[in-house]
Amino acid sequence: MKASDLFVRSLEKEGVRYIFGIPGEENLDFLDSLSRSSIELILTRHEQAAGFMAATIGRLTGEVGVCLSTLGPGATNLVTPAAYAQLGGMPMLMLTGQKPIRRSKQGQFQIIDVVDMMRPITKYTHQIVSADNIPTHVREAFRRASEEKPGATHLELPEDIAAEDTDSEPLSASMVRRPLTEHKSISEAVKLLQQAQHPLLVIAAGSNRKLTAKQLRSFVDKQGIPFITTQMGKGVIDERHPLFLGNASLSSNDFIHRAIEKADVIINVGHDVVEKPPFFMKKGATKVIHVNFNSAIVDPVYFPQVELVGDIANSLWQLNEALRPQDHWDFSWFMKTREAMQAHLAEGKDDTRFPVYPQHLVSEVRKIMPAESIVALDNGVYKIWFARNYQAYCPNSILLDNALATMGAGLPSAIAAKIVFPEKPVIAVCGDGGFMMNSQELETAVRLELDLVVLILNDNAYGMIKWKQENMRFDSFGLDFTNPDFKTYADSYGATGHRLTTTGDLAPLIQNCQEKGGIHVIEVPVDYSENDRILNIELPERSAAL
Repeated sequence: MKASDLFVRSLEKEGVRYIFGIPGEENLDFLDSLSRSSIELILTRHEQAAGFMAATIGRLTGEVGVCLSTLGPGATNLVTPAAYAQLGGMPMLMLTGQKPIRRSKQGQFQIIDVVDMMRPITKYTHQIVSADNIPTHVREAFRRASEEKPGATHLELPEDIAAEDTDSEPLSASMVRRPLTEHKSISEAVKLLQQAQHPLLVIAAGSNRKLTAKQLRSFVDKQGIPFITTQMGKGVIDERHPLFLGNASLSSNDFIHRAIEKADVIINVGHDVVEKPPFFMKKGATKVIHVNFNSAIVDPVYFPQVELVGDIANSLWQLNEALRPQDHWDFSWFMKTREAMQAHLAEGKDDTRFPVYPQHLVSEVRKIMPAESIVALDNGVYKIWFARNYQAYCPNSILLDNALATMGAGLPSAIAAKIVFPEKPVIAVCGDGGFMMNSQELETAVRLELDLVVLILNDNAYGMIKWKQENMRFDSFGLDFTNPDFKTYADSYGATGHRLTTTGDLAPLIQNCQEKGGIHVIEVPVDYSENDRILNIELPERSAAL
């Protein structure tokens, strides 16, 4: 068969259902093979958006998402989503084309070393130089992308190799079982917890696996140890749980940091140092038990005393079996911080001022969205509002990025989420700056006939940086801009645009848009001037609560 046919058959063997991207002339053999396959090509309007969509497929399903570009400028546009998937632990494969490598007819036109470019930001990158080797390279790319910690991989298929003939056949995946934590490490962790007075559980991004979530719930219910989550650990356990203290959305000085300061042993499950740390270790103070697929990466603020390295779900099961709740454990301080945190988060949720008050915005979205719905966030200060205030009832019900923290991913992520789960309500929440970075994908969403609501939080500025600029006592400079008429802009794509003019219309408008179906874009004016008041918990009346 033709090499490109073998490549597509290998992708089918791996269970690929969608490929997102923009082909070029170097991909034409591959495109021809794809047209006769079971895989759906989803044409996007920018390669960056295609990468974000593929990464989100990986995040939501645990299976490798796939995206496609041509050589040169198409491939360079995949750099940001490659880093997004790599840091965020999302399994993704990028396929790029290339000029013929056996006989060049155009010199160095559009040619850069894409494999070398991808090497620092992927787990595996390779140029295919023989059609016969396609099955092994595809299998290896999928294996590397999927194994813990998941991430980005890349294969380059040159134009002349894609047209070769080959007798090779696709490879099947091998049976793999992750190693298990050695029982002596479990014993050391048990001893540490038996001696503890105030143990605390931290749930991070690596915990977001079905079996791990199940074991975490069993562990919390049996042991009765309170827990916090990192931003990318939200929803692993239902945040309505009475032992949930809050989310580590701020770097320090939040209510949950008072609980962390009180803890003498922290069980840190699935944490990766690429995510903004939920706590900072100090020598001679709190002991930390590191529970993860891989050993800890030690740095000045993270140096755990005990490591449970192996399958996380099994490590938690072993720990839960070996440990009994201790009579001397004291969680009273944790519960006081929980009460203070909840009281603080309730402030402003019923405030109907206009422009929309942040905590009211989050509260209204939470009321509207069912438990199994998905909120896809772009990147901005509103990510902190949602991380702190939006209760996640189940895993992957709120998609935010606390690793690369890139702008422009909100709308593409929402599109991918709706493709994977067409039965679930999906809403994208974007700042005006982040939305405009990939706003062209409105056409993709309309063309696919999706049902999707997009909230654009508009302050006519790069608001988060402007807020920090003001906090650092710099003069306001370089962060203000003007926006298009978002209602007209949405309408021009065939979507339906709306402009919110009174806060009381927010919830009814979102509900009405969801009921009507199709793509709806709602411009929501916001005011960031209250950020200090909302996020500063050092105010005297709040400190008095503790």
